[in-house]
Amino acid sequence: MPVHGLDAPWKVARVTGPSMSPTVRHGDRLLVRRVRPSGRVAPGDVVLARFPSRPELLVVKRVRRAVPGGHWLEGDNEFATDDSRSFGPAVVVGRVVIRLWPRPGRLPAAPPIWEQPI
Repeated sequence: MPVHGLDAPWKVARVTGPSMSPTVRHGDRLLVRRVRPSGRVAPGDVVLARFPSRPELLVVKRVRRAVPGGHWLEGDNEFATDDSRSFGPAVVVGRVVIRLWPRPGRLPAAPPIWEQPI
């Protein structure tokens, strides 16, 4: 099944669930900029993505690395996340630019677990 991108250049996404805590929390509103299929994302970027096995589901995750078929994504909360470890590679459709609400501003850097070698 094809994975569809975002229909507009900018999107506001509402976070549901704890998978990216403490970076973003349930209820946070994020400003997301569309990424085209040829667009670049880097390890450590927080993105909006779809898994080909679950194309109806949009997720907010952190890019771990590029892999055949897309990107390997993982949540910052290693104890509560469904990510590439469950669903395989993902297609990135947007990059999170800032948090709009409730604590406006840039997202913090990746937690210490991300500093470990892959």
